Amino acid sequence: MIHQIDLDASTARDLLRRQPQAVVNTAPFVSGRVTNLGPGMLAEAGVVLVEATGVEPEAVRDGARLRLVDGTLYDGEEPVVRGTVVTAAEISQRVDAARAGMGAQLDSFTSNAAEYLRRDEEVLLHGRGVPSVRSRLENRPVVVVGPEADPTELRGLRRYVRDQRPAVIAVDSAADSARRWLRPDVIVVGEEALAGLRDGQAAVSTRAVRRARDVVVHTRRPGESAGEKRLAALGVEPIRFTGTVNSFDVAMLLAHHAGSSLVVSVGSRSGLDDLLDGSRAEQASTFLTRLRVGPSLVDAAAVPQLYSGRMRWWYILLVLLAGLVALAVAIGTTPVGQDWWDQLRSHLHFLIMKG
Repeated sequence: MIHQIDLDASTARDLLRRQPQAVVNTAPFVSGRVTNLGPGMLAEAGVVLVEATGVEPEAVRDGARLRLVDGTLYDGEEPVVRGTVVTAAEISQRVDAARAGMGAQLDSFTSNAAEYLRRDEEVLLHGRGVPSVRSRLENRPVVVVGPEADPTELRGLRRYVRDQRPAVIAVDSAADSARRWLRPDVIVVGEEALAGLRDGQAAVSTRAVRRARDVVVHTRRPGESAGEKRLAALGVEPIRFTGTVNSFDVAMLLAHHAGSSLVVSVGSRSGLDDLLDGSRAEQASTFLTRLRVGPSLVDAAAVPQLYSGRMRWWYILLVLLAGLVALAVAIGTTPVGQDWWDQLRSHLHFLIMKG
């Protein structure tokens, strides 16, 4: 049970990881203000969507065992929350209606991006304030992995990572979730993601921050943060970055201003609908960061299609061996080759008998 108007794609992915059968929202899934993608993702996954607008979330006790029948939550035989089931077709209609007003959304987005650029010009355009790290990023490909990275995309990068050995920057929980395929050199973690680090409740684990060569703590206010103190207590020396850019964009700017040859983005959704789906601050941050990184930025989904792999020495050896076999067979069909083969067979027979 949630209370979130215009459910966005990021929240929907978090919900899907918990594999719910139904989601009851005490706010409209799609209000018509933005073309949010979250409800459609839940409906496509077979999750039942129930709108119970006007109901206080506190009306349901946390951990209560309830049953859902036709949009109504029952505690035993007593109805606790009355709502309506929203179908995938209704969600699609609402999103289409919101898309009809996209011109107004783009006007708002443009104004917000201009304001964001004025406020963070030093970081976005000139790289002032972007920290330096010990890991070598200059003239080297860098893979930036976000917490929403798709395991399929990570698997598709294995050959590229094995051949090119890029530096890896993991953002927040990706430091743990992507470790099966990639080992992070740098971790960029927001201060809120470090809450509960000592008792194992943080978005990033103690083991991950201790194994990384560099840990960049992203704060939005100057001064030492609680997250930095938690890391220092674990013997980790954090690097501070202060700014309103979101953590994933901090990682991309870090790679770009360090002089990386290529930035591969994993887990960043950058289509028009994706940009309009998020909060206004994240929209502007993502849009302007991608403009800044420019031609050196490649989406992870494109890498397997563009990169076929490095030529390995045993490929060449196999081709040479096949050529030699073909040459031997061709010579063996000639009279001279038959004589050579008879002589070789005689010598082999002699050696075997002698042995």
